[in-house]
Amino acid sequence: MKIKEIQNLIKFVAKSGASEVKLEMEDVKITIKTNEGSQPVVVHESPTVPLATNHVQPVPPPPSISPTSPQPVEEDSSYTTIKSPIIGTFYRKPAPDKPNFVDVGDTISEGTVLCVIEAMKLFNDIESEVSGKIVKILVEDSSPVEFDQPLFLVDPS
Repeated sequence: MKIKEIQNLIKFVAKSGASEVKLEMEDVKITIKTNEGSQPVVVHESPTVPLATNHVQPVPPPPSISPTSPQPVEEDSSYTTIKSPIIGTFYRKPAPDKPNFVDVGDTISEGTVLCVIEAMKLFNDIESEVSGKIVKILVEDSSPVEFDQPLFLVDPS
């Protein structure tokens, strides 16, 4: 299953209001659970493959992503909030030795790359859907982010 398909499934589950969705295929098991008012939690399991020897090998528990509480966002209706479209790690720079994509006070336009979010070793450019001025950056560099977590505040005027 491709990362884009998993991302679309997470978005669909979040919008549908379902509390749990299980998907089982030949080589993948995915369970997406939501609690009221929280972000989806994805549990991704790969089936265990029996070994040809008599040795017993412990199987690690499946990884799970625990929801983290996003930083409080200033309640100012004049600002537009840019949110994370995926779960992953937030980076402000394209590479450690490069400058930040944007800083507070920068003027941006639609399509401007604001950051990258790394998910499963894929780096996804996050582009602005609005024009304006960056008022606040709500996430620290190299921090994990959840789906729909606020990342930037933009003054569209």
